[in-house]
Amino acid sequence: MKYRNHVFIVAFLTFAAWIISRPLLAGQAANETSSEQALNSLAALQPIDVHVHIFKSDPSFQNFFEATHLKLMNILVMDDTLPYRKALQPQITDALNLVHSSHGHILLCTTFDPYKFNDASFPTEAIKQIDENFAQGAVAVKIWKNIGMEIKDRNGKFILPDDPKFTPIYQEIAKRGKTLMSHVAEPDVAWGPADPSDPSWSYYQEHPQWYVAGKTGFPAKKTILEARDHILASNPKLLMVGVHLGSMEKDLDGIASRLDKYPNFAVDTGARMEYLMLTPTEKVRAFLTRYQDRVLYGTDLDLVADANAQESLKEWQKTYIRDWRFMATDETLDLNGRSVHGLKLPETVLRKIYRTNALHWIPGVH
Repeated sequence: MKYRNHVFIVAFLTFAAWIISRPLLAGQAANETSSEQALNSLAALQPIDVHVHIFKSDPSFQNFFEATHLKLMNILVMDDTLPYRKALQPQITDALNLVHSSHGHILLCTTFDPYKFNDASFPTEAIKQIDENFAQGAVAVKIWKNIGMEIKDRNGKFILPDDPKFTPIYQEIAKRGKTLMSHVAEPDVAWGPADPSDPSWSYYQEHPQWYVAGKTGFPAKKTILEARDHILASNPKLLMVGVHLGSMEKDLDGIASRLDKYPNFAVDTGARMEYLMLTPTEKVRAFLTRYQDRVLYGTDLDLVADANAQESLKEWQKTYIRDWRFMATDETLDLNGRSVHGLKLPETVLRKIYRTNALHWIPGVH
């Protein structure tokens, strides 16, 4: 009798635990379905992510690209603070191998070596190299924040992106019908004050060389952006995409004024979606609706050579799902403990941001 009672009690407790857990399990299933739906909806647009950094191939990533119909532009950067970015030619070789092995899912945005700025042959050699890369299939050229924030001329003065030495390079890019992907300056927080709540703050804990607050001699952010604007004004036939929201991540009005003034300028969202999420919903919706032809989708996701591919893939999927929910639905999302409301943009606007703007602003993307 005691045994029968024990069996009954165990059975009852098991059934009760199942009943209690049903809402939780249902919630988990709903989340999984929602994530799958988000990726399926994204795939239907045949999306183009114009801003990633990939350093190796992996079957799980290739399967993901194919399942989501995702096309990527792999951007090269010269950075003397990271060993795998110090030399350019190995990057180009690896990037071209990825282009050829990706079955059409990866495109190349090349760069040139700005650390050779003080060499007499700098412009000529840079042009020769990017032309070779264009012939190999590169669709764009990147300039990076080390122009304006690190490299100095022979007199010890920081070079700016509109230095005359760069002029023939920009002219060549325009002549070839290619696009300049411009990352100049950094988020406001890089100049201070310290703000642990800023979405970019953790980056400067890991890369303190780019946190310039309190350091003497660095150009003001305004000075660097004005130099970028000078390039736009001086090269009206040059298509330029200001990556990271044109480094004006907290100033949609400032972005709008540049878009109004410079018809050859667009921006991408790379690594700055959180800033949009933290801006009033109606303001962001109005901005993206008005400038729906001038914003390209980018993430700044990476796959470094020594990364765990499965863990990296989870991060990629998480980012694409989060961004889609913010852009395409009216769901409430959690962003580091803060509630964020989705924009629920029309399908016509989503299609432009996620695909057709890339086709227009980066000729060669297809």
